[in-house]
Amino acid sequence: MEAFMKKFDYLKPQTLEEALSLLNQHGKKAKLIAGGTDVMVMMKERKLSPEILISLRGIRGLDQIKYNKNLRIGAMVTHRVIEKSELIRKEFSALTDATDVLGSVQIRNVATIGGNICTAAPSADTATPLLVLGTQVKIKSLKGERTVAIEEFFKCPDETVLKKGEIVTEFFIPKLLPNTGSAYWKLQRRLALDLPILGVSILLSLDKNKVTCSDLLSTASPISTILHKMEEDGIICKEVRIALGVAAPTPIRAIKAENLLRGKKISAELLEEVAETACSEAQPRDTIRGEAWYRKEMLKVLVKRMAMKCIERVVRPEESVFPVRSW
Repeated sequence: MEAFMKKFDYLKPQTLEEALSLLNQHGKKAKLIAGGTDVMVMMKERKLSPEILISLRGIRGLDQIKYNKNLRIGAMVTHRVIEKSELIRKEFSALTDATDVLGSVQIRNVATIGGNICTAAPSADTATPLLVLGTQVKIKSLKGERTVAIEEFFKCPDETVLKKGEIVTEFFIPKLLPNTGSAYWKLQRRLALDLPILGVSILLSLDKNKVTCSDLLSTASPISTILHKMEEDGIICKEVRIALGVAAPTPIRAIKAENLLRGKKISAELLEEVAETACSEAQPRDTIRGEAWYRKEMLKVLVKRMAMKCIERVVRPEESVFPVRSW
């Protein structure tokens, strides 16, 4: 270990109060560690050099999922636990879409949702699903507790609104509207073990009363045919959220695109305009994984595809657990 990083002390508090006290006591010398899949890599690369690691493993309550119409996910819940949750897969599909493609099974067994978000990487897979699901982040310190909307949590790459002595304890997702579907797509070069070139999440809530195109969704009919039928039925988008990852310095909501679709009758032409608008709101940059022009072009494709996936999950909920059509 000495060949890769300098020596450090490892502390393992048993309670949240003890962890907060240690964090307050050691200040800048200390670094919190959850699953460690990001922190240990950064330490080996000499990007971090804390004298003390304070582990959050084993602290009771931080690794629990609770559901009573509202969903509460502890910060120490692993991605594998989320991936295996049939409740989350059915009701909050975008989050499962993200954990399904996040690293390897070995990584998902130890990596936590809190660590993924607190790293504040633009490429964090779970960030855009949490954005479209309207997530609130619960934060605790010795001085008390506060809640922050996840839109306000990210300040810039690798930086959040967390203050000295604060720990993220929970993610709160409010009850979704009826007839709501959500989806996430990770554009990547490989099917696994790769960071996203682009991440797109969408949530749609529909006025489903008149939907009669369920059979069309199980055929090879082109998107235009399905959308034409939906337009004839007068299907209205009651609510929409669109979030983009690796498209700006932080994960962002495409607010203008959302406003364009919200309350409108769904049509092929409107979804094209929504995708174009979302693209105009993005600020991607050139990286080794993909150039900015390519990310913008793929945004136009993926926003429309994920909207269709959301529609499918509303219209055919019995198929939403293991969808077969990629759109």
